[in-house]
Amino acid sequence: MDQPGFISVVPTLVVFVLAILSRRPIESLVTGAIVGLVIIHGSGFVTGFAETSLRVMTDEDVAWVILVCGFMGGLIALLIRTGATRAFTAIMTRYARSEKSALFATWILGILIFVDDYLNSLAVGAAMRDVTDKYKVSREKLAYVVDSTAAPVSVVVPFSTWGAFFGGLLVANGVAAEGEGLSVYISAIPYMLYAWIAILLVPVVISGAIPSLGGMKAAEIRAKTKNQMVPPGAEHIDQANKAIKPNENVTPRVSMFVLPMIALIFFTLYFDKDFLTGIYITLGGTALVVLAFRILDINDTFDTIMDGFKTMIEPLGVLVAAFILKDVNDVLQLPTYVVTTMQPVLTAESLPAVIFASMGLVSFMTGSNWGVFVIILPIVVSLGQNLGTDMTLVIGATLSASTFGSHACFYSDATVLTAQATGCTAMQHALTQIPYALIAAAIAVVGYLILGYT
Repeated sequence: MDQPGFISVVPTLVVFVLAILSRRPIESLVTGAIVGLVIIHGSGFVTGFAETSLRVMTDEDVAWVILVCGFMGGLIALLIRTGATRAFTAIMTRYARSEKSALFATWILGILIFVDDYLNSLAVGAAMRDVTDKYKVSREKLAYVVDSTAAPVSVVVPFSTWGAFFGGLLVANGVAAEGEGLSVYISAIPYMLYAWIAILLVPVVISGAIPSLGGMKAAEIRAKTKNQMVPPGAEHIDQANKAIKPNENVTPRVSMFVLPMIALIFFTLYFDKDFLTGIYITLGGTALVVLAFRILDINDTFDTIMDGFKTMIEPLGVLVAAFILKDVNDVLQLPTYVVTTMQPVLTAESLPAVIFASMGLVSFMTGSNWGVFVIILPIVVSLGQNLGTDMTLVIGATLSASTFGSHACFYSDATVLTAQATGCTAMQHALTQIPYALIAAAIAVVGYLILGYT
């Protein structure tokens, strides 16, 4: 499209309306994408859908997500089958002796596993499900705590996949000199207000200073009064997570959980924050140890890895549908339309707050954080330079917006994977988390206004 207009927003609006009515993300995403393809191709939308879906499935980033999530599922399955997860849960249960301490332990574990938000969501969710179930914590509340220490933590810790990716983009867009991308990124970390607030809001919620709100309150009442931690409609997810059972002939070893997690973090950082390489080495090494010490036989080992990959099929289906919608939105120039619509109200002082609000809206609507940042960063840099705004503040606001989108959208990768790992649906997780995400976003907007005008 030469000139994007309001019609650029229509497919995403269709997605949100259908998702709220049906609570079915995949069908809503596909329908919204088809509406967008009709706008783009008219009667040739079927051919357009075939071309778009093929382009998405052959995209390097999409292939990366599929491999990362699938083999991470395989690694977690292997840890469950060997009894490692059970052993780790037993250790955590010794120290987590109440609902609050179990949730605080989840929060701390999420901060420690900072290297990647995917690793964080999947590993922490799998490790803490049984611990929080013991104290009748709803899966929705567990999902909120896990998700709030996934992308937000990976953003503010520069030695993560987020730091590597965005540091490179800052160099590519002329914001940082060659080799200085990570330094510029680190200078903007104090201004990533949403990420900081989202992380620090969790202990406030756990302590009860901010009570359970809306759907979260209903979820907590259900868990406490009916002993039903898994929400209705999410039983199939919980069954899939429990389909892989510990081998009763194996002695559980907590080292079989802790060492692979340490190895995964180490190898990801060692290979220039390449999470996929880290998973390959860790999964391969864990499988070799399992076979060498005869913990499982060769058939059981590789069947377990494949079963773990299978558990990720549903969340990967949602993510692929979201990528198709993102491709359609890129053609319709949705991000550009939202930013240019906000441009008339921009001043040097208001730019950080407006960038956070508009970029956060785009990231929320598209379910994309890294992809939107690639598209919008050149526009944001140009606006910041023309208005003479502090670029570290602008970068912090932009990254905060990406974090908000990742955290709040019901079909973002972080939301979908967290829901899968904790045992609820993406919609259940998103709808119960959104009040807290909006609280953090409102505080961030106020913070950016204060910083901009002082």
